[in-house]
Amino acid sequence: MSRGLDWSALGLELAYASGVWRLLASSRGGAGVILKFERVRPARQTPFQPLRAREITPRFLHRVLKGLKRWPFDIVSMDEACRRLQAPFSGRRFVVLSFDGGTRDFAEFAYPLLSGHQLPFTVYLPARFPDGLGRMWWLALEQVIVRHDRINTVIDDRRRYFETTTTADKYRAHHYLDGWLRSLPAPQLAYAIDDLCARYGVDLSALSREAAMSWDDVATFAGDPLATIGTSTLNYPILAHLDAAAATREIAMGQAVAESALAISPRHFAYPFGDSGTFTAHHTAMAAELGFVSAVTSISGIIAADGAADLHALPRLVWDGRRRSLRAMRVLLSGAFSNRLRRPDPASASS
Repeated sequence: MSRGLDWSALGLELAYASGVWRLLASSRGGAGVILKFERVRPARQTPFQPLRAREITPRFLHRVLKGLKRWPFDIVSMDEACRRLQAPFSGRRFVVLSFDGGTRDFAEFAYPLLSGHQLPFTVYLPARFPDGLGRMWWLALEQVIVRHDRINTVIDDRRRYFETTTTADKYRAHHYLDGWLRSLPAPQLAYAIDDLCARYGVDLSALSREAAMSWDDVATFAGDPLATIGTSTLNYPILAHLDAAAATREIAMGQAVAESALAISPRHFAYPFGDSGTFTAHHTAMAAELGFVSAVTSISGIIAADGAADLHALPRLVWDGRRRSLRAMRVLLSGAFSNRLRRPDPASASS
């Protein structure tokens, strides 16, 4: 998730009620905002939902779209956002709606709402996922913990045991294991998650196929003139864990597979996971060299209005799905309490 400023729900509500965000918006609002969402599906009632921050409900998305149409923003495509960022600031701020992950619920729940509101949007696809070959290891980890009251795995050559009886236990185990898995090079991550799945009865391939959009799902919106389809590598690895040749291959193959399936060359790219430490300045250069017009991160921020934005390291406002307040969103969109980022800090984005 984002490493940007973390404002509590109460703090955002107080900022809205006080009106202080209005005073700061003119000086801190920047040129615009790229909103990042992931899954859009009905709320679940299970107590353990470690990925809840990455989900919103269709009802909330509908409220967001209605709100954005009322607020003083132009809702634009990624192509239009890039055009504006290369021109003198007109004084009219923009919002881009972007969706990551390539999950089937986008076609089922999000696209009908976007189409009904006639709003442009961008979807970033890990190109192997619609072929049924993706590995959404984060979903498998959740299922391993959901189904068992005690789990174990080998970490740093030592077997570690995790009690997962209570909901609190499950959250603690998930926090630790998710961080550990994300720290591993791709081959070690694959081995570790395969071992967990084999021992605890989770079919990672089936789970991933069930969650991912197929190319038939993509076809339901691919021809919409309001749709922009970008890519997010082939397999969705953490790029900073790959050598230069493997990272270039992941980005280029993702682009090539999507172009073959869609008969158009994707112009926009999203770094997998995309927060600090998952990509470097080398990867922004790769995206540019491969012909992408833009590349977006998951580093939270408002895009500066001074023409200095790096089109291959664009920040996004990563919406936390546990929030339900349009007032909080309005404050964050104002830029009053957000970072205005131009490019990732090389020190924090190094491998």
